[in-house]
Amino acid sequence: QVQLVESGGGLVQAGGSLRLSCAASGSFFSINSMGWYRQVPGKQRELVAVISRDGSTNYADSVKGRFTISRDNAKNTVYLQMNSLKPEDTAVYYCAADSDYGPLSKADEYDYWGQGTQVTVSS
Repeated sequence: QVQLVESGGGLVQAGGSLRLSCAASGSFFSINSMGWYRQVPGKQRELVAVISRDGSTNYADSVKGRFTISRDNAKNTVYLQMNSLKPEDTAVYYCAADSDYGPLSKADEYDYWGQGTQVTVSS
């Protein structure tokens, strides 16, 4: 089993920045695809950004140029630097991980999920 623990969410004003972290632990051979998704009540979980072990990335159009995903393979940790935040970025952000190479972009392709961290952007 793999456990994912997220941190770094919170309340920020529009235009501000936050950095999310997600550390993977447990029994696993290797984590290859890692990423971030977000969800607001009443809507489906949506892609934010994903990254493969070799650093290939994929971003949602709504966050391109504002968010940056990165990872530390030695620590099995993925980060999401969020700049120029907007009220519409408000959501619960979930970390995802999978042993498949990718980066995987569909939520249902990921086997492991964190508990979620709330990000609230005030106007």
